[in-house]
Amino acid sequence: MTQTLLRPQAETDLIERTRHYRREGGDDLGERFFDAAALALAAIGRMPGAGSPRWGELCGIEGLRVRRVLGFPCGWFYFARDDRIDIVRLVAGAQDIAAVLADIEHE
Repeated sequence: MTQTLLRPQAETDLIERTRHYRREGGDDLGERFFDAAALALAAIGRMPGAGSPRWGELCGIEGLRVRRVLGFPCGWFYFARDDRIDIVRLVAGAQDIAAVLADIEHE
């Protein structure tokens, strides 16, 4: 399994999205979201190439992939590098995805 590293903004995204679900639906929903997000990260670590390149292609960001969080309208955006998986953002479907991605550093 490849090492998966979350950028600081991705960690902040996870915290904020978990808080959002706790506020809107209570502790159980917040926990279900957090667990689903962690499962998606583990899946990325096992099979980084399985994420969709669609948003990367649409935004002209070579190598950017996304893996959906099962059961929730959001996904992890990442780059699969030779030595690691670089998780850059956790973006909700209601956000302006192109605008959010315009700010990421591709390295």
